[in-house]
Amino acid sequence: MIPVLPPAARRLLATARATRFRAERAAAGRVGVGRVGAGRVGAGAPALLPAPVHLSIRDSRTLNLAVAALPDEQAEGAHLVISRGHRRFRVPLAFEQHAHGGPLLAGTATLRDVRDVRDGIDGPGAPGTPARPRLGEGVWRLTVVTVDARGRVRRRGIGIAEDAEPPPTPTVRHAPDPRTGTLIRVVRCRSGRAVLQVTRSRPRAELVRFVPGGDGIVVHGRLVMAGASRRWRAKAVRRRDGVTVPVGAVWDGAEFSFRLPLGEMAGASPGQWVWDFHVVRDGAGAADAAVPPMPLGRWLSDVRDPSAAYPTPFRVYALPGGSLVRAHAHFTRSGAFAVTCWDITDQT
Repeated sequence: MIPVLPPAARRLLATARATRFRAERAAAGRVGVGRVGAGRVGAGAPALLPAPVHLSIRDSRTLNLAVAALPDEQAEGAHLVISRGHRRFRVPLAFEQHAHGGPLLAGTATLRDVRDVRDGIDGPGAPGTPARPRLGEGVWRLTVVTVDARGRVRRRGIGIAEDAEPPPTPTVRHAPDPRTGTLIRVVRCRSGRAVLQVTRSRPRAELVRFVPGGDGIVVHGRLVMAGASRRWRAKAVRRRDGVTVPVGAVWDGAEFSFRLPLGEMAGASPGQWVWDFHVVRDGAGAADAAVPPMPLGRWLSDVRDPSAAYPTPFRVYALPGGSLVRAHAHFTRSGAFAVTCWDITDQT
């Protein structure tokens, strides 16, 4: 059994990781003069390319880049280098014509995180195709390399402007990988250089879907980065006072499903109350009790406000015992899954 660290030790590790990220951003953001071949360019040569026309990460999986090519270079070939320490990946860049005039260097790459190792599904495609970069946790540099007709090589970073307050949109700018939970986002260093910061996901209980029927609600979910080989159980927790009701979940590896115990929830006390759902370690030892519960919700999504994006109605359920329960299964603004229920048998 893996030992569970006390809260003070977990906070210390979180502080150490944040410090490491700051140090890596400072090192990756260094800007010098551009290189030509084995020598250096004169003082007038820019070390950073202008702000890209487009630079985005889709679901922490797909990197899209388009930068304006400098007309005085007469470049004949270009590629993007994603590097961290001695590890580096090369992404080809193609020459395209900008809609507003001028040449562009554009490229797309599918990224993988350090735990994405099932090559049969997410690995390299047909023989001869380039491998997808697998990025471990940390800060990765982005360098555009161009080669002109005379064989001279120039290496430059990508400069981006300081982040301004983005306009409100239904989706967030950076979203985690929906399968592994790893978050890859574009970060601006103090020097103005753009880098990729990869953050590993903490253990999560992700709701896949819930299915309302005439006599109840069935919930389907899965564990993310939580050790599916261990034993887990689910419970309903009343938000007002922490009263718990056990949930009989059926497990299949990291996936689980359960029927909401609406009768027990509504019968805990009269009135209408809100219930949340947690997944906890199933064990009697002190180490199992020290593992914090994982709230159930839709966390690995790019939706900014799940409560507005997924509206759900109130429904009346006829339970097998003959009682009627009015329930509202919904998402909160943060993405947590919650149920409001009320026994209305006497009212009807």
